[in-house]
Amino acid sequence: MDNAAPVSELSEEQAAAELAALAIQLLSANAAYHSDDSPILDDASYDALKRRNTEIESAFPHLKRDDSASEQIGFSPSEKFTKIRHAQRMLSLSNAFDADDVRDFDKQIRKFLGLSGDQSVAYTAEPKIDGLSLSLRYENGKLVQAATRGDGETGENVTANALTITDVPHTIKSEISRLEVRGEVYMSHEDFAKLNASQSQQGEKTFANPRNAAAGSLRQLDSAITKSRPLKFFAYAWGHLSSPLASSQIGGISQLAELGFSTNELTKRFESLDDLLDHYANIESQRASLGYDIDGVVYKVDDLALQERLGFRSTTPRWAIAHKFPAETAWTRLEAIEIQVGRTGALSPVARLTPVTVGGVVVSNVTLHNEDYIEGRDSKGASIREGRDLREGDWVQVYRAGDVIPKIADVDPSKRPTGSRPFMFPTICPECNSEAVRENQDSVRRCTGGLICPAQAVEKLKHFVGRGAFDIEGLGAKQVEQFYLDGWIKEPAHIFLLQSNYGSGLQRLSNREGWGGKSADNLFQAIEDKRTISFGRFLYALGIRHVGENTGKLLANHYGSWSVFRDVMTAISTNGSPEWEELLGIDGVGEVMANALVSAFTNPEESASIDRMAEQLLIEDAEIAESDSPVAGKIVVFSGSLEKMTRAEAKATAESLGAKVSGSVSKKTDLLVAGPGAGSKATKAASLGIETLDEDGWLELIGKA
Repeated sequence: MDNAAPVSELSEEQAAAELAALAIQLLSANAAYHSDDSPILDDASYDALKRRNTEIESAFPHLKRDDSASEQIGFSPSEKFTKIRHAQRMLSLSNAFDADDVRDFDKQIRKFLGLSGDQSVAYTAEPKIDGLSLSLRYENGKLVQAATRGDGETGENVTANALTITDVPHTIKSEISRLEVRGEVYMSHEDFAKLNASQSQQGEKTFANPRNAAAGSLRQLDSAITKSRPLKFFAYAWGHLSSPLASSQIGGISQLAELGFSTNELTKRFESLDDLLDHYANIESQRASLGYDIDGVVYKVDDLALQERLGFRSTTPRWAIAHKFPAETAWTRLEAIEIQVGRTGALSPVARLTPVTVGGVVVSNVTLHNEDYIEGRDSKGASIREGRDLREGDWVQVYRAGDVIPKIADVDPSKRPTGSRPFMFPTICPECNSEAVRENQDSVRRCTGGLICPAQAVEKLKHFVGRGAFDIEGLGAKQVEQFYLDGWIKEPAHIFLLQSNYGSGLQRLSNREGWGGKSADNLFQAIEDKRTISFGRFLYALGIRHVGENTGKLLANHYGSWSVFRDVMTAISTNGSPEWEELLGIDGVGEVMANALVSAFTNPEESASIDRMAEQLLIEDAEIAESDSPVAGKIVVFSGSLEKMTRAEAKATAESLGAKVSGSVSKKTDLLVAGPGAGSKATKAASLGIETLDEDGWLELIGKA
């Protein structure tokens, strides 16, 4: 695993394709796990898939999808139960898979808080129970409501069932008038074995593991069934409070124990990372003898005031992380190496494997990234796998956890077939026979055929109708391929002309095999329903390199409307133009992305295709978030040193208040927050008459002085 190539070796096309596949896999896994209580992936494989997704998104933030698992918490509540909206969101946790990940987590905490190297941060460590999250709301000491996590915003009302669990107090003696206790419902190994034996004797369905049994038992419509099941509950956190429970995480846990809740005795506080990691090893060594399932150890910043400062990302708190236990690997045969051509012309090698089960999941193919990776080198020319290349017929080690999922960890040259030859990466596109080249420092070889390459054209069309883009029901990859081959759809604009061209006459859709009048009408209506699209979503649908879903939203929020953006793209003629400087000034836009945008809109054929598409649509202006914040909707630039918060904390705070953070000062800037060393930005702001505040003035403006 240490020899595996980093995500940085992925081409953009490979990254986009993998994110699309991961979105489908993880959505299905979430539904099976959270909604159906019947997982299709083991925990390690799921964690690895999700980490792979997160790592790709970190390396290619512009490719992040609307349906990304990183934006999901749990799954939508079942319609079987009434819904409860959480007063405070129940978030998931980001994951660490080794000691280096934990150290990186600590570094990020320190960097965000602006702590020096000799300032320690204390953490709590607790076993990560493999069960079902539950929220218990007490009012004036009485349990009035219990809810599952659901999708983090809304959970299922399981109050009647929670009242049957022995470990859940019906009343508590607390001075806090409203207290929301959070924890995990689980089942011990001994009770699980007894339950399955009983189920089997009665001819009923048995459960795959204790987690499934616990989740299925809590989510019964008949609370009498839940009562008959041996469920337990560990309290480990809290949500909405009418008054503080404690000043520290460990103090809060102690308070919960005093109130009568079961808390885990292995929860400890540590002031050094070494002690924290030693405790992880200690818990892992006891894993088999605990009597209940755990799949890792959770670390949390102990000081609750620091937790508040650190705040949250979209789906996870910055102040906590789950250090997961490792998974397994397997050896299998690499049967063939195939080359696929993506929408940006990237030639992507894929290994076809003799199917093998790894961590409970069958793996039959893995990405090989690029020709350097196959030859045993990373993107900088350094050796991976100790320089061993990959060949058809090789015996390879596959893993599904840690850095990448799935991927080849190693190869055994001693089992290499006699007469084996190194794989020769093609220099000619297998789809259109155009030359395939590597430009500058690019590790990816790309087809130069452009619009004449059918693979690129088809993949662009697939991207256009995909989930994060137009998401046209009934028009999937299979239909796009067939319509392209038949000459019905050669570019995106043709999709919206499908009904006028093939809705009647002899050559009409309803006459095609597999289609009828009703199915054709349904497709035409689905296409018609998508003529109105948001500005950001439309930008992503264009399929421009380096412009992902988040980037599309970012650009849309900055420029406001398609017409303004289109005019800007037309006006950008040189890298020194005001429009170019404004584009680069958007926080999150770099030169690579900016060049890709300009290239697309200055290419006559591509630009004309985009305009033909836009003519068929109503592109909605970006929505401006409603907020009573004094900086909502304003463009803010931070410059110089900040002393009371880090730059990352300041940016996160500004964005949470509805502001747009830019990296450079322009005439569109509304506010400059200037610390010591602001330099040229302060000078430019003064010349443009832009309001400038120091750090204290900024904190006073946003109400945090």
